[in-house]
Amino acid sequence: MKANHGLKWFSIGLLTTWLVIFVLFPNLMVLAVSFLTPDTRELVRPEFDLSSYVRLLDPLYAEVLLHSLYLAGLATLICLLIGYPAAWIIAHTRRRTQAVLLFLIIVPFWTNSLIRTYAMKVILGNRGLVNKTLLELGIIDSPMRLLYSEAAVILALVYILLPFMILPLYSSIEKLPGSYLEAAKDLGAGKLRTFRTVIWPLTLPGVISGCLLVFLPALGMFYISDLLGGASNLLIGNIIRDQILVARNWPFGAALSVTLIAMLAIMLWAYQRALKAMQGGKLA
Repeated sequence: MKANHGLKWFSIGLLTTWLVIFVLFPNLMVLAVSFLTPDTRELVRPEFDLSSYVRLLDPLYAEVLLHSLYLAGLATLICLLIGYPAAWIIAHTRRRTQAVLLFLIIVPFWTNSLIRTYAMKVILGNRGLVNKTLLELGIIDSPMRLLYSEAAVILALVYILLPFMILPLYSSIEKLPGSYLEAAKDLGAGKLRTFRTVIWPLTLPGVISGCLLVFLPALGMFYISDLLGGASNLLIGNIIRDQILVARNWPFGAALSVTLIAMLAIMLWAYQRALKAMQGGKLA
C-alpha cells in the first residue's frame, strides 16, 4: 500500500512539474511579453505597454480575426455534420467492424499534417486528380481554379481535423444507454423527437468536445492557408507567425496568442457549464 501511495504521489508530482515547466511557464511568458514594448533590435523592451492590445481593434486585424473565426467555424460545422452520422454508424456496428473503422480514422495521424496538406495541393492543382478526372469525363472544358481559394482551405481543415470530431462523438454515442431509446420508443416518440429530447442532450458533451478539438486548432493552422488559401484567406495563425518571425513584433504576436488562449478558456467554461446543466437535468 505504501509503495502504491508513493507511486501515486510521484506520478502526480511528475505530471505537475511537467505542466508547470512546459505549459504554465511558457504561457505566462507569452502573457508577460504581450504587455511589453516592441523593439526591433532587442525584440522587446521591459516597459509596460497596452498598444499591442489596442492594435487588435485595428480594422485590418479585426477583419482577419473575423475571417479566421468564419473559416474555422464553417469547417467545424461541416466536421460535425459529417462526423455525427459517421460516429453513429461506427458505434452501432459489430465490434470487429468498429475496430477496423476506428483504425481507418486513426491511420491519417501516422502522417504529418503538413505532408497531407501538400497532398491536397497536388490533388486540387490545375493538373491534379480532381481536374484531370473531370476533364476526362467531359464535365468541364478547362481546369477549374480550386487552389488558393476559401473552399480549398475549408476542405483541407475538414480533411485534417475530421478525426478529432468523430472520436469524441463516437465515445459519447457508444455510452448512450439503449434503455433510454427503448423507453422513448415505448412512449410513442418518433425518431426526430427521440433525437432532439434524448440522443442530442446525452451526446452534447461529445459534440462540444469535438467542436473544441476542431475549432481551436483550425484557427492556428497557418500552413494550410499558406499552401492552399493564398493571401486572401489568412488565418489568425498566419498573423501570429508573421509578427513573430517576419515583423519581429513579439508583443503583438503574443497579444494575438493571448486572445486565442482567452477564446479557449471561454469555450472550456461553456463546456463545463453544459456538463453541469446536463447533470442537473436542465438539458431535457
